[in-house]
Amino acid sequence: MTHRIDPNLNRRKLRLALRRAREHAHLSQREAAEQIEWSQSKLIRVETGTVGVSVSDLRALLGLYGVSDPERVEDLEQAARGSKGPSWWSGYHEVITPQFAQYLGYEGAADSLHTYHPIVVPGHLQTRAYAEALLTPRDLEESMFSRVVDLRMERQQRMFDGSGRPACAFVLDEAAVRRQIGGKEVLEEQLGYLLDLGSRPEVSVRVLPFEAGAHYSTLGSFVLLSFPDDDDLLYLEHAAGSMTGGEDLHLLARYQECFQAITHMALDEPESADLISSVQQNLGVNSRVTRGR
Repeated sequence: MTHRIDPNLNRRKLRLALRRAREHAHLSQREAAEQIEWSQSKLIRVETGTVGVSVSDLRALLGLYGVSDPERVEDLEQAARGSKGPSWWSGYHEVITPQFAQYLGYEGAADSLHTYHPIVVPGHLQTRAYAEALLTPRDLEESMFSRVVDLRMERQQRMFDGSGRPACAFVLDEAAVRRQIGGKEVLEEQLGYLLDLGSRPEVSVRVLPFEAGAHYSTLGSFVLLSFPDDDDLLYLEHAAGSMTGGEDLHLLARYQECFQAITHMALDEPESADLISSVQQNLGVNSRVTRGR
């Protein structure tokens, strides 16, 4: 399945290019806004990627910053034309918080993703049946329930079945592999899907065994994103969700160190696959395991 370039990615491309061009021109945001007769808040919104940029506004900024290379200008103009319109997740606005929507924009641009979950299989890896069983206790309205599951499946499809897929490393606690969300048949299918994904060259699935003991993130899940052209980002998964990057380098570094420690304590990929297969076989379910979509 192919997808058009998401407007959010074009906005990100523009914000990085324009911020660097401004800095190269030795202008502050206030100085640049004054010279181009914008409000400073408008320039800030452009540089944070929260709004698109018209071609005329882009040309004004590039002229101010001294960017004149024809190929570079044309490339950025194409990005400006593609920066308008909704992102793919906009259709799920009723079930997405603004914070998570912002995170999805970053996730779609990342070239690698590292995540750990201590309790359940993370949403990136869930089958539809597992996701439905996991959400059932929340007593969501039927329409909302379906939208949350659909969002999870589309996000997963874009991550694993599209072009430009990120390199992904998942560490699951052994509890997540053994917890029978939805019963034995649902878990058996889910474990089969983990084995399928883990066999792909761009995906690593490893299990942190019970005997590994405590670590920095024992009680919570987190995601680390890295980019070829921007600072790394940490997303802490909880009710409201929170992100941090260059504004809290200490916290980011702690979780980067934590993931390295967890990876060191985890079973390697073949051992993890053996454990997942063993748990799957011990469920004693004879139904055919398929990918849940």
